[in-house]
Amino acid sequence: MDSILLIIFISLAIACVLNLVLKKLSISHIIGYIITGTIISNIFDFNGSENLSSLDLIGEFGIVFLMFTIGLEMSFTKLKKMREVVFINGTLQVLLSALVIYPVAHYIFALDSTSSIIIALSFSLSSTAIVLTYLKKSKDIVTPYGEKSVAILIFQDLAVIPILLLISFLANNELSMQEILIKTLLSACAVILFMFTLGKKLIEWLLHFSTNAKLEELFLGSVLTIVIGASLLAHEMGFTYSLGAFIAGMIIAETHYHVKVESDIASYKDVLLGAFFFSIGTKIDIHYFYQEFFLVLGVLLLTMLVKGAIIFSLIRRKSNKSDAIKSAIALCQIGEFSFAIFSLAANQHIISEQLGSFLILVTVLSMIITPFMVNNIYKLASYFVVEFFESDKITPIAATNHIIICGFTIVGRIVATELSKQGKKFVIISDNLSHVLLARDRGYMAYFGHLEKLPVLESLKVEQSANIIITMNTLVTKKIICQAVLDYYPDAKLIVKVNSRAEQSALAGLTIQSFVHARREAALLLVKKSLDSAA
Repeated sequence: MDSILLIIFISLAIACVLNLVLKKLSISHIIGYIITGTIISNIFDFNGSENLSSLDLIGEFGIVFLMFTIGLEMSFTKLKKMREVVFINGTLQVLLSALVIYPVAHYIFALDSTSSIIIALSFSLSSTAIVLTYLKKSKDIVTPYGEKSVAILIFQDLAVIPILLLISFLANNELSMQEILIKTLLSACAVILFMFTLGKKLIEWLLHFSTNAKLEELFLGSVLTIVIGASLLAHEMGFTYSLGAFIAGMIIAETHYHVKVESDIASYKDVLLGAFFFSIGTKIDIHYFYQEFFLVLGVLLLTMLVKGAIIFSLIRRKSNKSDAIKSAIALCQIGEFSFAIFSLAANQHIISEQLGSFLILVTVLSMIITPFMVNNIYKLASYFVVEFFESDKITPIAATNHIIICGFTIVGRIVATELSKQGKKFVIISDNLSHVLLARDRGYMAYFGHLEKLPVLESLKVEQSANIIITMNTLVTKKIICQAVLDYYPDAKLIVKVNSRAEQSALAGLTIQSFVHARREAALLLVKKSLDSAA
């Protein structure tokens, strides 16, 4: 017991420290869990130990909860609205990627047909966990390339279910490929029919009962019962746990409980997913990784080039070159579901353990590279297509008595909308390329650059502006910009948004025309609305 507690303590300590460091480098926490598993495995020398079966089981249920939450977002109403972009682009991407990767694996690397099929299908998937997190955080999810990328990711998540089912039946050596495909289709239809008839009624009744009881722990218990029950049912019928959980999520997505369910289950999903990626890390052989590093890197680069070219070609059919390139960069990597596929295939002896280890290494390297790619997606895209002027190459604008909006976060967008309604001339400057893209999509004059730089101040004609609205959130950035503007043009009229009196005091030494205290103005407006409604 003491040794187990020691392992847990060291694992948690390493994971916490690693993820704090990786967070600073904008690297996904998934990598932190994988590295932690690798470190612990080598410290305690239990790589490949049978004692890890419990951890593998916990990790598998991490994937179960991930598939459940994806099901919550996959309501039939949503799929119906996005059916063209999801199913046409998604289907073509997965099929074309698999069709190109299969002969490479089978003929060039001399792998058997079954292994080649598994590799082709797995490598066609991208990382939903990393890419979707970036798109939401950067607000790129509302941009054209973001919407197209999400649509393909949705189909890939749906495609995981038949891929996992196919692996389950491939483990049965008594059936031919044709029989496997027919049995997969018929069995899937049977499970779906049952879940969406009697299963749906049971789920709705259980959630309704637990909600009326007004006990949070009872509601959470009901959700866990539904997820685990649906998973066990699917497994008993010969399928993966993930299929049952995914269908249960889709059923709940059609009810008004889905928002609360998704919120309540989020922390459990993350903990279990952490255990899954930790278990993946325990299977990594550092010595083997070192020996085969260049082969691993070569296979990864080849896969990314193939996928990138296919995705670019698909998106380019009905979109501009910029959106096609950014979509290709965002989705060319190998996703986290490949871990689940390779682990399942290796456990059921469909592929050799050595091949499984090699494929996991390729996927791990892909997921290490991916955060750097998506966080610099505009810079990478700029090598292929020119969209924005560099900060020192902005052509001087043809405007006078205009308003300059510095920053295009939520406040900046509201300011731009109101000025546009009133017919005022304004220009937007931002050091966030995705914000510039969004502003341009809305028809605004927007530039990428840093207002504290002299060429930008000159190009935006600060000395001829009516005023400059600073909407930035960081105090240090505000001070740098305000000081640079005033050094360039001492009579500049600065209007600065501040979040506290402390911020206002820190900027008091500068000649700023007026401050807008965000919280105070909101409070005054609330009081005014309250008094108006009471009158």
